[in-house]
Amino acid sequence: MSDSPSTPPPSVGDLTLLGHSENRLPRSPEEAKLEVFPNRNPQRNYWIELDYPEFSSLCPVTGQPDSAHLTIRYVPDRLCLETKSLKFYLASFRNLASFNEDIVNRLLDDLSAACSPRRMVVKGRFSPRGGIRLTATAAFPDPGLDDLADVE
Repeated sequence: MSDSPSTPPPSVGDLTLLGHSENRLPRSPEEAKLEVFPNRNPQRNYWIELDYPEFSSLCPVTGQPDSAHLTIRYVPDRLCLETKSLKFYLASFRNLASFNEDIVNRLLDDLSAACSPRRMVVKGRFSPRGGIRLTATAAFPDPGLDDLADVE
């Protein structure tokens, strides 16, 4: 999102998925479009928490499906993520071969670029493989190693 004066901020009327019967999922995250709308309470710090228990992607080594429960928490600034476009974006990972840690970091990068939050935390709790459950957490702004353990 650009803050330049020549680009007006998005409005609810700019949303292309919400309220429309579009059901064709994007084939990749690059094809997906994350949409945003104005935060109606920018004077206040408050958390928005989004749970997505049905995330799926592919293991880049075996090609087998990976699944995860994603939690996205953010304190919006001027913009909020529109959830239908978020659902389509997250579903676009179903055919993407990528390591779990890379997915969580990419989600944080893409989502924070879309809405420029004051704070954001993305956590992926991946289904066990070989008896080991992997959970990866990434935060914006990066709290550094000393404070990463405190990120919820």
